[in-house]
Amino acid sequence: MEPIIALDFEDLATTQAFLAEFDPAIPLFVKVGMELFYREGPAVIKKLQAQREVNIFLDLKLHDIPHTVEKAAYQLGRLGIQLTTVHAAGGSAMLQAAKRGLLAGAAAASVPAPKLLAITHLTSSTPTMLRNELAIITPLPQAVQHLAAVAQAAGVDGVVASAQEVPLIRAVTAPDFLIITPGIRPAHTALGDQKRVVTPKQARELGSSGIVVGRPITQASDPVAAYQQIKAEWSDHQ
Repeated sequence: MEPIIALDFEDLATTQAFLAEFDPAIPLFVKVGMELFYREGPAVIKKLQAQREVNIFLDLKLHDIPHTVEKAAYQLGRLGIQLTTVHAAGGSAMLQAAKRGLLAGAAAASVPAPKLLAITHLTSSTPTMLRNELAIITPLPQAVQHLAAVAQAAGVDGVVASAQEVPLIRAVTAPDFLIITPGIRPAHTALGDQKRVVTPKQARELGSSGIVVGRPITQASDPVAAYQQIKAEWSDHQ
């Protein structure tokens, strides 16, 4: 899987200008998050697909009662995207409902169904925050491992987690279970608001299925060069 570029831009025009810097003959894997999707709506997916060959990770982190999540996932399944997300903390019934919705929506639109990823704990989370604010006394790595096992049992295709927890997740999930890891920072770059970060090389060595990289590419003076550097480091260790 190619490194996934997080398109954390406020509108379609800025996003398209960024993507125009990349050779249109080279397929990209990109992440559309809340900011862009809530500004532009579902039409942004079709517009990106029309601009170039692109795989899309739509990261909306659904979390609600099972019925609501199933209906929302149905709409996302119609979009022809490749990956999307729900919060594992919603529980097995909600995860199963999300999967049903995606499959039904994709079938209705005659497109391949996207893979469903469950969010374990955000890479901005810390043990102190979990303990003091969420009253979760289980150590963070074990809490992530537990949620991954719950997600797999519910039929989810993979999880989003820090690469630091990948070995623990691999110990309780099937070999083909996807583990997509954000919080990727090349050496000597700023961490920003991420707390549990690794380099592309470390992510590959730890067993990540794919990496998500945002600001180190989107805010680089030469985004194409930054992407190629990260891709090379990631690919060298596949």
